Amino acid sequence: MEQEQVQGKLYDSQLLRRLAVYLKPYRKQVAATVGLLTVHSLLESVGPILTSIAVDRYLVQRAPGAWDGIAQLSLIMLGVSVLMLLAEFGQALLMQWTGQQAMFALRRDLMAKLHQLDIAYFDKHPVGRLVTRVTGDVDTLNELFSSGLVAILGDAIMLTWLLGVLLWMSPGLTALILIVTPAIYWATMLFRSQVSASYRRIRLAVARINAFLNEHINGIAVLQAFNREQAARDEFAEINREHMLAFKQSVFAYGWFYPVVEFLSMLAFAGILVYGGWQVPGGGLSLGVLIAFFQFALRFFRPIQDLSEKYNILQSATAASERIFQLLDTPAAIAAPADPKPVPDDLTITFENVWFAYAAEDWVLRDVSFSIAPGEAIAIVGHTGAGKTTVTNLLLRFYDVQRGAIKIGGIDIREFDPLELRRRFAIVLQDPYLFTGTVGSNISLGGAGIDEARLTAAAAEVNLLDFIDRLPGRFAEPILERGANLSTGQKQLVSFARALVHEPKILILDEATSSVETDTELRIRDAQKKLLTGRTSISIAHRLSTIQNADRIFAFHKGQLREAGTHAELIQQRGLYWKLYQLQYQEA
Repeated sequence: MEQEQVQGKLYDSQLLRRLAVYLKPYRKQVAATVGLLTVHSLLESVGPILTSIAVDRYLVQRAPGAWDGIAQLSLIMLGVSVLMLLAEFGQALLMQWTGQQAMFALRRDLMAKLHQLDIAYFDKHPVGRLVTRVTGDVDTLNELFSSGLVAILGDAIMLTWLLGVLLWMSPGLTALILIVTPAIYWATMLFRSQVSASYRRIRLAVARINAFLNEHINGIAVLQAFNREQAARDEFAEINREHMLAFKQSVFAYGWFYPVVEFLSMLAFAGILVYGGWQVPGGGLSLGVLIAFFQFALRFFRPIQDLSEKYNILQSATAASERIFQLLDTPAAIAAPADPKPVPDDLTITFENVWFAYAAEDWVLRDVSFSIAPGEAIAIVGHTGAGKTTVTNLLLRFYDVQRGAIKIGGIDIREFDPLELRRRFAIVLQDPYLFTGTVGSNISLGGAGIDEARLTAAAAEVNLLDFIDRLPGRFAEPILERGANLSTGQKQLVSFARALVHEPKILILDEATSSVETDTELRIRDAQKKLLTGRTSISIAHRLSTIQNADRIFAFHKGQLREAGTHAELIQQRGLYWKLYQLQYQEA
């Protein structure tokens, strides 16, 4: 979680410039918003001026036709209010629309980046934290785009305009306002520092809460099975308490800041009242001007309060954008070369002296070499941690080797575009993953040209069609999150159909039958002859009964390829494979 901490303010200007890129396509709308803000600021000063005219001309002097004059001023005020309403509505609508467009583009870029990043990145970063990037952090930027930037600009325009008007009306009264300004500035700086610190704590706590919830909701069955609910609640209470304390710090800052600004502004108003009350009888100031000045002064202090709050939005957005751009700037370790080579028709797989480690030099594979001919059925066996799954991860280029090379058709796979390389493969994992949707969408995964006829053929080939025919919606039957409404065996058969419907050249079965019941395993074994016809296959298995008909069996031990041969050949050798076979079938 150390990565949740913002790194400081060194690159704030750079971050804001990068954020501005997302507004660039909508610069006309932004310019129109600024124009409407300026109009609104100018119109807002009409009210006090009309009040001054009404008091001095029609109430104090009681000029002829006073009531008619006041009525005319009221109509003018009504017209100005309508124009202010339209200007405020227009700028709010434009900026909200622009903010949503910018956020749409940012979320799209984040999702695209997550799809580009290699598997190793997700091994090191909790899912909850990545979800926080795309949801919470982007929503913080949305507040900046849709209201923060515009409000800051509007307040700055209003302050500048009001200061000029106040100086024009009465330099003496304006000086009374400016006397308290340093104190307000000091209070604003203190408030800003406190709120910024609390916001950092809040963002860290939110990321921890999201990561915790994601992990524990996904693992709720394990928690309940081992009666760990209370322990999980206690752990969550600690994380939640940190979030509460961070918010309390923010609440305390807001609690003292606004009363302090209000108190200082009241001091300024008291000074204006005393000075104005002394000036009006002597003729140095008219009553109408004094009343108008009060109205302008009220408007002068409001933007100061707003600016301090909007600065917090700016700081929050800066912290959020730093984390977002850290993600967007993360280089993809697995990327296509500048001039990728086409994947050849010859899909001979060759491992040449491959060494690989997930971390440092903790080698998972050590000097592994072998070759797989097109159409050959290969099985990989070995104890847990022997490196079996790592072989397929490297072949799909989820990771890159540190030493040696993996070649297809004599070409290093690092010279291919990973997307084109993976089109030749389909994989069935031990733990099948289904998405929320339908049976058909989980089999096709949105593949182009996959119609119901192809879905039916694939389902029939893996002995799944009889189950689908019993469903009310057949291929349109809804699937709940992670396939919660299907059995493990049914999910695995859907996973098999998914692999086959894309017509892969190379099929990888990573312990695909280890988590299914005997009936489903028999179904899959019965279909395997048809499944593997005309395809290269690599099967990783613990159940040796499922791989005895493989063309060759590779026996791995501690990251090394120790034995290779047919089932009969390896049994005769009385080596590693024979020991694994004895362990599994010693009772029989």
